[in-house]
Amino acid sequence: MTHYRFHILCCGGTGCKASNSAGIVRKFEAVLKEKNINDVQVITTGCFGFCEKGPIVKILPDNTFYVQVKEDDVENIVNEHIIKGRKVERLLYTDPKSEGHVSDSKHMGFYKKQMRIALRNCGFINPEDIREYIAREGYAALGKVLTEMTPEQAIDEMTKSGLRGRGGAGFPTGLKWGFARKSVADQKYVVCNADEGDPGAFMDRSILEGDPHSVIEAMAICGYCIGATKGLVYIRAEYPLAIRRLQIAIDQAREYGLLGKGILGTDFEFDIELRYGAGAFVCGEETALIHSMEGQRGEPTVKPPFPAVKGYLGKPSNVNNVETFANVPVIYLKGADWFNKIGTEKSKGTKVFALAGKINNVGLIEVPMGTTLREIIYEIGGGIKGGKKFKAVQTGGPSGGCLTEKDLDTPVDYESLAAAKSIMGSGGMIVMDEDNCMVAIAKFYLDFTVDESCGKCTPCRVGNKRMNEILDKIIKGNGTMEDVELLKNLANVIKDTALCGLGQTAPNPVISTLDNFYDEYVAHVKDKKCPAGQCKDLLSYVINPDKCMGCTACARKCPVAAITGTVKQPHSIDQAKCIKCGTCLDTCKFGAISKQ
Repeated sequence: MTHYRFHILCCGGTGCKASNSAGIVRKFEAVLKEKNINDVQVITTGCFGFCEKGPIVKILPDNTFYVQVKEDDVENIVNEHIIKGRKVERLLYTDPKSEGHVSDSKHMGFYKKQMRIALRNCGFINPEDIREYIAREGYAALGKVLTEMTPEQAIDEMTKSGLRGRGGAGFPTGLKWGFARKSVADQKYVVCNADEGDPGAFMDRSILEGDPHSVIEAMAICGYCIGATKGLVYIRAEYPLAIRRLQIAIDQAREYGLLGKGILGTDFEFDIELRYGAGAFVCGEETALIHSMEGQRGEPTVKPPFPAVKGYLGKPSNVNNVETFANVPVIYLKGADWFNKIGTEKSKGTKVFALAGKINNVGLIEVPMGTTLREIIYEIGGGIKGGKKFKAVQTGGPSGGCLTEKDLDTPVDYESLAAAKSIMGSGGMIVMDEDNCMVAIAKFYLDFTVDESCGKCTPCRVGNKRMNEILDKIIKGNGTMEDVELLKNLANVIKDTALCGLGQTAPNPVISTLDNFYDEYVAHVKDKKCPAGQCKDLLSYVINPDKCMGCTACARKCPVAAITGTVKQPHSIDQAKCIKCGTCLDTCKFGAISKQ
């Protein structure tokens, strides 16, 4: 067995792969071979989380964290770090607060307040090698449950832990398993919901890409608890890397006797298959998901009966999402009491968020429940890009609400977010600054939910479309105050009458922006102005004659010849011709053009 002096971990998540991390890995392997260095291992891992600074290369055992690495940097790293033992300073992370280099991720603001449970192995192991998962206590929880606990005891332990579903609803996991256990049938199913549809969300994808065995192990434990022998992972077909790594992991688990018959020498039998989704947001709802797996239209049905009684193929089925399952093995290894002490009174454990938008540190984070929005945005997220002013944060994806500066000290847990008129959702968190128009933001999310509606119920199919039309009128300057009142009434009616979670929560962005940014709606309607300067139909680009030098640069760049004037004389913009592209503003070096 080779004793390795260094391990070079290269991020192999989708984001870093898009930035040529695979090329970086190949270059490391080629350079090490060329220099005849045989005691250094190169490993492709899952996502490190710090996506803003990818591709990331981490070197163990000294825990050196290199950011924004390019293929051309590889030889320098090998020569300096591997051969001479000197860190490559220019590739180290620079802390914006101290302006000094930070070589160890433990000391980075992005990681300091994080607690990685669901993401515990992402960025640390090769997700395509089961031995690395086993080396980090992988499948030990399954062994413990199968040999030391009855199904009832295992469910009781899960109930004591306080784990709630991380897919958005927050239903107690142990209670859900208990319902499925009590159902009597000749066949039961464990279903993993990997249909992650929120715009900007990539929590589940990253777990499956970086630690697929944790989900497989958890599904097997769930199968033992509820009396199921078959597991199904419903994953969207547009996640090719996650699908490939999950299938590799399933094949390896079968080869090691961790799936199939007689698992770990017991009489327990369990196996897993993949089912592919076409990327419908509504199929994140468990009954719509089940119908899609059955080959039917992905439409929700009224509950009861719940899937725990009548699910896939009419058989009792337990549905949990990827992040929920990723927590399961740790709970059994460290105990329900350990997990129960993390988080708040009613929201236990941690939550993974995809932190995106106008924030310095875009990435995947995991924090204890109860961490405030202020800590997430300003300490972990590093504040707002370009030093701009914070305006709002949308939690819960298109189904959530926009929270403002007054909400920054809100603890992130199910109850606190609901009290602030937002939701946890599956974990999308989009940060907005002073340049965002909140009316346009509401329309952006409503555009999405209108497109994703299955059309089964009238409130969602028709009501959301009517709301979207009203928002369109408002951002084009054709709205009235009666439209604003109608928008508010429609939103509340849809919320109360839609069939499933998609329709019931679709009005949330409208309701929250009306509550928190009503003055912006009024400005669009009464003043025919967009305070953020984003709605094109309400914009005008104006040249200040006192500042215009008559250089003609703007006129030459204008794509529609809307700017006229002679050399060294003030120019003017024909508003009828102007298409509001902003090229003139970007071109002018004298600050003579303003957006009004």
